[in-house]
Amino acid sequence: MPFPYKKVVVIGASSGIGEALARRLVDDGSFVVAVARRKENLQKLVEDYGHEKIQAVPFDITKLESIPHFAENVTSTHPDVDCILFNSGIQRKTDFSDPDSIDVDTLILEMTTNYISHLALTKAFLPLFQKKGKAGKESALIYVTSGLAMVPLTRAANYSSSKAAAHSFVLCLREQLKGSNIKVVELYPPAVQTELHDEKHQPDIKNGRQIGMPLDEFIDKAYAGLASGKEQVPVGTAEQAFEAFETKRQELFANMVKTMGGGS
Repeated sequence: MPFPYKKVVVIGASSGIGEALARRLVDDGSFVVAVARRKENLQKLVEDYGHEKIQAVPFDITKLESIPHFAENVTSTHPDVDCILFNSGIQRKTDFSDPDSIDVDTLILEMTTNYISHLALTKAFLPLFQKKGKAGKESALIYVTSGLAMVPLTRAANYSSSKAAAHSFVLCLREQLKGSNIKVVELYPPAVQTELHDEKHQPDIKNGRQIGMPLDEFIDKAYAGLASGKEQVPVGTAEQAFEAFETKRQELFANMVKTMGGGS
């Protein structure tokens, strides 16, 4: 089944899951606006596919004050964009048993990259999608969270918290946007073999690139789920956690929504 959206902004497209999904989208016929800090990595995508299939937009999403202008530039250049894929993320070791090892600026950067920036980006792009929805056109917001949103990893306490926050946000956003023609999708990766676990980011991990599911295998499964139109796509060990207790948690969430009288 082909991916249903034809012009996709991929946030965090310079490496790992974001780059691989951007490539798969282009291969499947979508035009991709590839966004990331590392201009040289984005340029490689353009060299591989050409300007007629992909555009590189270097941007640092942690510059929150610049997000409205960034979104305005993207939507004015590409008013037909119909999907935003939020993928950017960093992971750092966080061990509060050793308070001296905790750098608050790093905590803030991790939370901003993984969560706060996605809130700001959502706010910035929503007016365009709401306008499309009122005209009967469908669009999608796709958030790449993590299996750690459901089952946290002790050494990645702040990362896990940022993904749990993103997960709760996605659940609420989906309810708030019901009936708007805007689909809200969550992709839950397990550990995947990307640079997220590289020694340069987490020096105490050796051979971090070998941790988790091979990237190609993950992309095959994730893309199949996204193309099928599912609103929630857990993969690998994340699927086990989802089936074990997340389904029950979401039943409780649905009951709360019903009790409180809707999504707004």
